[in-house]
Amino acid sequence: MQNFFEKVYEAVKRIPKGKVATYGQIACVCGSPRAARQVGYALHVNPQPGIIPCHRVVNRFGGLAPAFAFGGAEVQAELLRAEGVQVGEDYTIDLSKYLCEEFL
Repeated sequence: MQNFFEKVYEAVKRIPKGKVATYGQIACVCGSPRAARQVGYALHVNPQPGIIPCHRVVNRFGGLAPAFAFGGAEVQAELLRAEGVQVGEDYTIDLSKYLCEEFL
């Protein structure tokens, strides 16, 4: 049986390039709808940053993580822009445009 972190990592791997999901959506997909903060922690300790695309997870308002585990919001924004996601100057994303449909 998978532990919660493993479920988070598997869910995040399903977010396609050019799309994002929220911490809350990932928590719901993993069967723990009130565990958005735990999703954030799981991504903060991501054991495979090049394989588990934690940069594709944002808050419920489309905001990037100010303490993105691998370099801050600037690095997260760069990674997302490289995938075609438009990131605003305030480090937010238009969820109506980029939210991964699989997690709706």
